Amino acid sequence: MARFVRWTALTAAAALLAAGCSGGSSDGDKAGGETGSPSSPTASTDAATPLPSSLTSQKLDWGRCKATGDSSAPGDEWQCATLKAPLDWTKPAGRTIDLALIRAKASGDDRIGSLLFNFGGPGSSGLSTLPWYASNTSELGERYDLVSWDPRGVGASEGVRCRSDKEIEASESLDITPDTPTEETAYFRDAATFGKGCQKSAGTLMAHVSTTDTARDMDLMRQVLGDPKMHYFGISYGTELGGIYAHLFPKNVGRLVLDAVSDPSADAAGHAENQARGFQRALNNYLKSTGQGAEEGSRKIVDLLKRIDAGPLPTSSGRKLTEALALTGLIMPLYSEASWPTLTSALAAAEEGDGTQLLALADQYNDRDASGHYATGNHSQRVISCLDDKQRPTAEEAKKLLPRFEKASPVFGPMLGWDTAGWCHDWPVAGQYDTPEASAPGAAPILLVGNTGDPATPYEGTRRMADELGKGVGVMLTWKGEGHTAYAKGSDCVDSTVNAYLLRGTVPEDGKVCS
Repeated sequence: MARFVRWTALTAAAALLAAGCSGGSSDGDKAGGETGSPSSPTASTDAATPLPSSLTSQKLDWGRCKATGDSSAPGDEWQCATLKAPLDWTKPAGRTIDLALIRAKASGDDRIGSLLFNFGGPGSSGLSTLPWYASNTSELGERYDLVSWDPRGVGASEGVRCRSDKEIEASESLDITPDTPTEETAYFRDAATFGKGCQKSAGTLMAHVSTTDTARDMDLMRQVLGDPKMHYFGISYGTELGGIYAHLFPKNVGRLVLDAVSDPSADAAGHAENQARGFQRALNNYLKSTGQGAEEGSRKIVDLLKRIDAGPLPTSSGRKLTEALALTGLIMPLYSEASWPTLTSALAAAEEGDGTQLLALADQYNDRDASGHYATGNHSQRVISCLDDKQRPTAEEAKKLLPRFEKASPVFGPMLGWDTAGWCHDWPVAGQYDTPEASAPGAAPILLVGNTGDPATPYEGTRRMADELGKGVGVMLTWKGEGHTAYAKGSDCVDSTVNAYLLRGTVPEDGKVCS
């Protein structure tokens, strides 16, 4: 099964724009054993309960960062360390796992504290992403230690690999919009096989990689790093993580920025429908920029996808461009307006019968390198999101959703409609919640940055997060732009507002708009 659109890591788009930037994660040691029961998001250790001093008094042994399986070592200004965290947060004095951290110390004298980054996914590696992203945060780096980490189940923090490179490549030939009973059977068989592979790899850890578990890890990091308050920059899925953190630890909220905000009121099917609408909106904007009508242009793309479904296109590598890969290749350049010309070229080539360019875009999105090796961010993404998502639509329920999804997006709706049932089909561990809890009464103001043209986390989610956080907590900043995220995308208005909030505590007027 292809890597479907969830809250995709920021580095997917960066790979298209910056050569040599890897957003993949590496294989770490696994927590072996049988899969246990998932920690409840509400039954875990209460936020007010003191943790064992063996956890809170840890001394991090910061040293030079090493290369990992999918990333080269960063420069000398970066340091890495390992933090011990409970495997099971209902048993904080029990067995621990290792979390890999990275930091660059504040370059100036007037240090505020640590600024923790999560780059989305779920499954994005902070160890590989922060050194690249830090070029956007030079002002912040003067007064903050810039800190990130590989969340549990990701990369160097007990990372999960659910299937081999050959198995991943084989799965790309599956029909992700099944047309026959045989294709439908193969689609769901592949989903079940993926889950079993994850279970074999992750073992006991598979029940303890939820977003709630990671939010608790964050507060442990805050204590060990010596920060009285949490200062945090969450991007894409990282905004859901930030909302859950604020709910669990409202009194510990310092300065939190949530950029590209996910909708906390949407369940798994709701997120998929939101994304169908968001990617179609971005595609329509792209089509209009080329002088095409949105309806006519979408119809041409749907016709192209149907031809590819019937007969995959040849490519210069000898591999075939399947419907799954073509859709992934279409999605990739919609993350950044700067990539739209690449989409134009790839579509033109595909119309002429050459799938090479769309395949290259799909490979970048899927973290596949030239040797055929796939990074594991895709695997971690699914393990985390399926532990979070309690909803498990059946095949019949997904079929009933299809007309609604196709109305939201004739191009992406069918794929995302089937994905509601396929993503976590026959998953070995039960999900934790229908929707995340992000209410945070009494928390300090949290800055929410929404981009009106964002395809992956549609703009409407920003208002819903503000409502969920509560009156006086969620403060909205709107950018009338295109692509995924808003900070460091060329808007001086957005960047200066975010920097003023993080550096000086200046809270903008709720509803401020940057155009």
